[in-house]
Amino acid sequence: MTLIDVSVPLDSNVPTYPGNTPFTIEPVLRTGHGDRGNVSTLHLSAHSGTHVDAPWHSLNDGARTESLSLDVLIGPARVVELSTRRGITAEDLAPLNLAGETRVLFKTPNSNLWESSDFNPAFVGVTESGARHLVDSGIKLVGIDYLSVEVFHTPGAPAHHALLSAGVVIIEGLNLRDVAPGMYELFCLPLRIIGCDGAPARVLLRKG
Repeated sequence: MTLIDVSVPLDSNVPTYPGNTPFTIEPVLRTGHGDRGNVSTLHLSAHSGTHVDAPWHSLNDGARTESLSLDVLIGPARVVELSTRRGITAEDLAPLNLAGETRVLFKTPNSNLWESSDFNPAFVGVTESGARHLVDSGIKLVGIDYLSVEVFHTPGAPAHHALLSAGVVIIEGLNLRDVAPGMYELFCLPLRIIGCDGAPARVLLRKG
């Protein structure tokens, strides 16, 4: 059994999506200063690094993070590698025959973008047609290897709306650079935050 951690480390080098709060650690107590222990305050967006989107992220009446189903977040997942450097379309997905799959994780050229701490707007996202194809295929969870499943600055965020309105769970910010395509067991555990639009997560893959 091999466990692969596909989470992005949260530190000062993690890229931040424009408009979100950068990740920082504020020292509160430090033993080096004579305090009884080390205590820190974290400043971050709910969508920092590897994280899960709740439906409320894009839908006014959508469910929030406490409603995310662990039954969907844990289970068999297929890692699919795509070489496209544009938005993932229905035409890109059709040859993959995703019918019968429950969870799909997209490994794209994005995984190499984690080498830089600067946000790269040219990342590969999913187009509206691609999102609708995933919904029509019966997919319940979609993962992508950068900070958004949406093609950057797409008006109306149609991929988010198509997926979240259909109850599809979205994991963003995966690092799949060292993961070969194939079937894995997925373990995704977002923080149990009540009433939020998303939550950072630790994500592991197990290859039996």
